[in-house]
Amino acid sequence: MNVAVVMGGYSDESVISLRSGQLILNHLDKSKYRSFEVHILKEGWYCLIDSEKYPINKADFTVTKGNETIKFDVAVNTIHGTPGEDGHMQAYWELIELPYTGCSFYQSSLTFNKRDTLSVLSKFNIPKAKSIYLSKGDAIDGNKIREELGLPFFVKPNQSGSSLGVSMVSSLDDLPKALDFAFAEDNDILIESYLNGTEVSVGVINYNGETKVLGITEILSQNEFFDYEAKYLGKSEEITPARISKELEELVKETAKKVYQSLGMTGFSRTDFIIMNDIPHFIEINTNPGLSPQSIFPQQAAYAKMPFGELLDNEIKLAFQRKLIWKK
Repeated sequence: MNVAVVMGGYSDESVISLRSGQLILNHLDKSKYRSFEVHILKEGWYCLIDSEKYPINKADFTVTKGNETIKFDVAVNTIHGTPGEDGHMQAYWELIELPYTGCSFYQSSLTFNKRDTLSVLSKFNIPKAKSIYLSKGDAIDGNKIREELGLPFFVKPNQSGSSLGVSMVSSLDDLPKALDFAFAEDNDILIESYLNGTEVSVGVINYNGETKVLGITEILSQNEFFDYEAKYLGKSEEITPARISKELEELVKETAKKVYQSLGMTGFSRTDFIIMNDIPHFIEINTNPGLSPQSIFPQQAAYAKMPFGELLDNEIKLAFQRKLIWKK
């Protein structure tokens, strides 16, 4: 089976995605799959074979090497950010009828939009922070924000990953800089109240038709919050399993499963919560979590004693099952 391991992307998360792709290439069973390293970057789409770049034909996602045209049977998607985590690639693959791993184009688009995700989850009574949604050009009154949310609060791009563009505002004097930082990533932003509690990240997957929690990781950031530096540059401690009571562990697991199912998810995911007053409050869900050796999701898979190769087999099986649904 020809497997395209698709990595890269058009955002600053592409560097992390390229590392994630290498982990997948290392764990795909070579007796089952003929794997190919495919880069989707602003400068072009290509397949890397023996250090040579061969362009991807965007009409059908094939690649030609000499006299051979390589047609992929499935795409293993590990692009973080746009266009692989916001539904664009998924919609394209669906149009050309190429099976792909992860969630569908609609779920990808929905979960990449923080405001819309919170709106959907509010119907399922998932606890979350108070929030205000603003667009570039809107009148912004810092005093009204403080009255509604208190201090400190967070300013986030509505559509972005890896905490890019996120700031914690402890004084209204810091607000203009935080707004510029967020608007540099997206024209829409979310301002959220501060939740004072324990941050945890929960790996959830669909495994053999069952929603399964891999593990709960406690996040101890050396910075003000779990920002890009803390996530990828060693400025945090990640403890799996989280140091919480058995009762709280069960509540976090059930809440994470409820989020996954309420959003119609399939595939790998990592959902972040702040536990405040013994209640897990939803922060965000990542539908293409980082898979580099430093990332949380692989740590949770190891804790659950689930070989990564088996998880990838399961993902590929789910991709083909979804294609059967398209055909109906």
